[in-house]
Amino acid sequence: SVNIAAFGNERDGFSEDSQQPSLIWGYLGRSALISQIDSSLSAGHAGNPAFTQYQACVFGNVRLVVHDCPVWDIFDSDWYTSRSLIGGADIIVIKYSVNDKNSFQELKDRYIPMIKKALNNSSVPVIVSAIGARKNGLPCTCPLCTSDRRSCVTTSEGAQLAKELAATYLELHTLNDFYIQKYFGGVLEYFMIQSLNQKSSEKMKKKKTQKGRRVQPPQLEQPEKMPILKGEASHYNADLHNLLCCCQCADVVFYPEDLSMMVEAHKVILCSVSQLLPPADILDASIVQMARSLFAVEPGTALAPAPHGAPPVRVVVKDSIFCSCLPDILHFIYSGAFHWEQLEEDIRKKVKDPEETEHVLEKVKCILKTPGKLNTVKDCRSHQMKRLHNTSLRLFFNTPVLADVIFKIQGATVPAHRAVLVARCEVMAAMFNGNYLEANNILVPVYGVSKDTFLSFLEYLYTDSCCPASILQAMSLLICAEMYQVMRLQHICELYIITQLQSMPSRELASTSLSIVSLLKKAK
Repeated sequence: SVNIAAFGNERDGFSEDSQQPSLIWGYLGRSALISQIDSSLSAGHAGNPAFTQYQACVFGNVRLVVHDCPVWDIFDSDWYTSRSLIGGADIIVIKYSVNDKNSFQELKDRYIPMIKKALNNSSVPVIVSAIGARKNGLPCTCPLCTSDRRSCVTTSEGAQLAKELAATYLELHTLNDFYIQKYFGGVLEYFMIQSLNQKSSEKMKKKKTQKGRRVQPPQLEQPEKMPILKGEASHYNADLHNLLCCCQCADVVFYPEDLSMMVEAHKVILCSVSQLLPPADILDASIVQMARSLFAVEPGTALAPAPHGAPPVRVVVKDSIFCSCLPDILHFIYSGAFHWEQLEEDIRKKVKDPEETEHVLEKVKCILKTPGKLNTVKDCRSHQMKRLHNTSLRLFFNTPVLADVIFKIQGATVPAHRAVLVARCEVMAAMFNGNYLEANNILVPVYGVSKDTFLSFLEYLYTDSCCPASILQAMSLLICAEMYQVMRLQHICELYIITQLQSMPSRELASTSLSIVSLLKKAK
């Protein structure tokens, strides 16, 4: 808001135009910047109006309060009120008529000292307005006429008065649109803007001061980034190799024709790397011929999926030399089919004969052969590097092919393979091989985990890879990994969550609605 205090009368006591509007009312009524004008009279001690109070809006929404005091007697009759008006004013306007020398002299000698005392060296802007056109004619030189009221106030006298108050001096020869709106109004509006700017600056300084007086929080250093979690090395191939060694959930047994030995294996692992044993029809004639020359399935058994608890498929290996090397070949397959040179060395040590060694290695190449393509040693090595278990087992993820267990979750069914689950998860191994209902049932219910989260968990077991789509999905998968005690998957989820949180903007982080309390409850 802006407060203006105006003192003095712009008309002399002998003016014939008593209906002429005052300077303040003329400005308020004519200015385009003023709106919503309201006025009220305040009575003095004698019952006469001491001042008029105007309230309006300026510059759109700035509250303007003007106190117009045409009678100087207020300083004599009510010093407290007059002092309050000056003390609360942002701008002071002093008016006088240039044709009333007696009133001007009284103002200069009596009231200007009071105003200076009330201002008390403050920086409130003051406008001294000399109003009226000076009447021509020489004043009387008679000693009896020294106080003639018709004598005029000169410009130098008005300027000297303004100088005493460090005020702006204006001469308004008439109260028309130009002098009121353009001349006086322009100066008044300038001081209004200056006052508003000063108040805004003081308000900001006050806020800073109050803020400085408050108890300041401790100045914390920038938080260090969380330590980089080293991902746990993959033990995928070791898990499958251990499955071969412990022979849990074996569903196929290889024998030589003389039944002198027995080698157990798992159909899903063999079918993931070999084209000789898939349950589907084989269209490649060379593979069919090779399969018939190497293996023979005993009557009454088949490579199709069998109920859990059924005897394993019995497969007779017709080639005795190949059968003697079968344990080494299975170790090569279960270890990820990486070490071809190691397999060559193991077969040479066992067979001794170079021709028979080459014969066995050729049959291994045929087992790993892609239908329709011939395999050289170089092709076989590159083939081995491309056809790893974690990509070939993906073909059996969430498919009923060779499945021997079905999980029921949220009303849906998810097929799986016990051999893969037992090899990759110790909790699953204990569940399917211990004295639990799940060990003998094909249908296994799952609780406390959503279907999508459980599918992501199974996909990791089959493929050794995990790509969460969001922090929330990673958190759900982390809880599932903790439930089944798969430590490497836990580390992958933790690393993903930390990486995402460190790079996530604060607004996006707030939108995730992550609750520490709910996380603690889930952790417990």
